[in-house]
Amino acid sequence: MWHTSTLTSYRLWNMFTPYRELFQTPGGLRFSLAGFIGRMPISMDSLALIFIVVHASGSYTVAGALAAVGSVVVAIAMPFWSRTADRIGQKRTLSYAIPIRIGFLTLFIALVNLDAPVWSWFVSIIFAEATVINAGGMVRRRWLWALGENRTLINTAYSYESLMDEFVFILGPVIATFCATSIAPSAALIVGLIFMFVGTTSFALQTHTEPPPHPRDQHAPHPAVMKNTAVQAVVVPSIFIGGFFSAVAIVVVAFAQEHGSPSSTGLLLAIWAAGSGVSAIFHGVIKWKIDLASRFLIFLTALTALSFPLIFVTNFGFLALALFCNGLAISPLIVSAYGVAETAVPPAQITETLAWVIAGMPLGGAFASALTGWVIDNHGAHLAFWVPFGCMVSGMVLALTYFRTWNRLRSAA
Repeated sequence: MWHTSTLTSYRLWNMFTPYRELFQTPGGLRFSLAGFIGRMPISMDSLALIFIVVHASGSYTVAGALAAVGSVVVAIAMPFWSRTADRIGQKRTLSYAIPIRIGFLTLFIALVNLDAPVWSWFVSIIFAEATVINAGGMVRRRWLWALGENRTLINTAYSYESLMDEFVFILGPVIATFCATSIAPSAALIVGLIFMFVGTTSFALQTHTEPPPHPRDQHAPHPAVMKNTAVQAVVVPSIFIGGFFSAVAIVVVAFAQEHGSPSSTGLLLAIWAAGSGVSAIFHGVIKWKIDLASRFLIFLTALTALSFPLIFVTNFGFLALALFCNGLAISPLIVSAYGVAETAVPPAQITETLAWVIAGMPLGGAFASALTGWVIDNHGAHLAFWVPFGCMVSGMVLALTYFRTWNRLRSAA
């Protein structure tokens, strides 16, 4: 018995060797922690927006429309700021964008609380979302700079950051729900602003781990990122993956409220994120023999299949189980998406490319949020679960339109 226990412990210790090696990277844990704090708002803001707007207007349609408009702006702005970070550096980029975002998001909160005209809510949220920074992409860019060509540790780093993303999505909804329901509807947005300011400021000040900027070469400029078909093959399906994420979040809020327990929203979304976090841990220790392109397609298919049970949800227990199982496919899919896109471009375009991977997601979220809000208002939360499933099916179909690109990537691996 003692020998078996010792052998098992030894195997577990060896299995997590990649993580031990990763954490020995100079400055790695410090910038990762700062990035973790700085990206907390990504799991809080959409939920916080729904709480404050529904409280003020009583309409999921208005809340969904605001989220949709904001998502379109984010999809345009995020690659711009990431391209700027590639060219002038992360610290300078953050010093420009963050103060503007804080100012306009504060204005949005004031306008909603003062019962200002709804059109003014849209104007302020447009300017606020126009300065959204891809903090997760900046952290991953730092890992790439620190780890060089060690693809095994890069896979571990991507998986670790996906795990951090899931902690963000576990803690964020719980914090946002508590703040909005126990303190004030606007409290969740305010706390998110505090997280962003503290995290991004600390991240920007750690200049010793910052990748060097790559000013634009006027004599030999690189082709636009989105002209690269390998990047397109990831970004286009990701538009509908983002629609799936947004739709699930909104439907879960409505489902919890319809069943008389709005405070359960945070817990349900945390369970969803926990499933993704579990898969992220083990994904990071596997020395994959399957190429990145194949892994992306496999996990895209898995997420689509695991979205189907949501249609049949009738109670909290079933919903929690369905969300956890669904979450198991999320982190491996996102890690594979980052890997496929990042390896297809030169170093001078990596931060921008990482932003494009997820920039398409809020674009899909724009349509899905508006559609989901309308379905909930007119038909209820149960029927609205068809929206996220439809998003995943659409993503699968679009991925298959890049069949030749996927074959080329698999052959080149």
